[in-house]
Amino acid sequence: MAADALEQPPILALDNLKVSLFTRRGVLPAVDGLSLTVARGETVAIVGESGCGKSLAALAVMRLLPEPPAKIVGGAVRFMGRDLAALSEREMQRVRGKDISMIFQDPMTSLNPVVTVGDQLIEAILHHTDVSRREAGDRAMELLRQVRIPDAERRLDDYPHQMSGGMSQRGMIAMAIACGPKLLIADEPTTALDVTVQAQILDLLKELQTGAGMGLIIITHDLGVVAQTADRVVVMYAGRKVEEAPVEALFERPLHPYTRGLLGATPSAVRRRGGRLADIAGSVPALSDLPVGCAFQNRCAEVFDRCRAERPVLARLLPHQSAACFAAEEESSRHVAAVGT
Repeated sequence: MAADALEQPPILALDNLKVSLFTRRGVLPAVDGLSLTVARGETVAIVGESGCGKSLAALAVMRLLPEPPAKIVGGAVRFMGRDLAALSEREMQRVRGKDISMIFQDPMTSLNPVVTVGDQLIEAILHHTDVSRREAGDRAMELLRQVRIPDAERRLDDYPHQMSGGMSQRGMIAMAIACGPKLLIADEPTTALDVTVQAQILDLLKELQTGAGMGLIIITHDLGVVAQTADRVVVMYAGRKVEEAPVEALFERPLHPYTRGLLGATPSAVRRRGGRLADIAGSVPALSDLPVGCAFQNRCAEVFDRCRAERPVLARLLPHQSAACFAAEEESSRHVAAVGT
């Protein structure tokens, strides 16, 4: 990513975003104070285990939260300076699909099974652009070629079930980029695809991003995907951001014990850093039963008394790296002191 892109105002800025789930067990903090930015041409990966809040954060940006039970209860979602949370639904419809697009986890459930892929592309183009249906059809065929679907003219008349998983995912990507969005959100874009097709899809996303200069958010639990695509990484746990760093820094020197656990459980990351494959003991606590203090305490090998009494806040511990961890703070302080002597 070019350095001058980072000097421009961000395309997207989440400022202390809070999303709650209103349930019979009470109000649960599904996304608790998430802040992040995405610059033009930048790829930001949001990683964490299932239930950490990463997909809900993406749906909040798109204003597609399932209401009820989910609702934005605080913070701001600023796109090109506009707070999306303050827009009416009619105003948001003009943004969604045109300026911001999203690739969902399962294309087979995201594409309409009774409408051809070509007609779905054409309708998306007609909804957001002032072109004729014939021009939209030509654009749809060009999009299928752009995402490298062979025999694009014939594939326009295919229904989703007539396509393989990889082709369906390419069809979803074609729909997402149909109107030249400034920001693309890809939620687990390679789930259920074999390794070869995964690599092709990730290469395609990066190629499309480079050509258009759009911002890209990739939501994943796979740090192998992160290593291949991201410029910057946000790690989430139990609804909160626990670490943020450039991708190289995160892989070379992860600060948070949870991040180290994720790396240790990822085969490609283990090969890259050396060592043995390991898992993280225990499971993510339920949002209705979060412990006092650090949410990761019951799974952490570095826990001490302060972790059980106070909730750590995100702090800048290295020049370009932040973490919410008391153990990381102490280690960072010792490192600074050693360098100073």
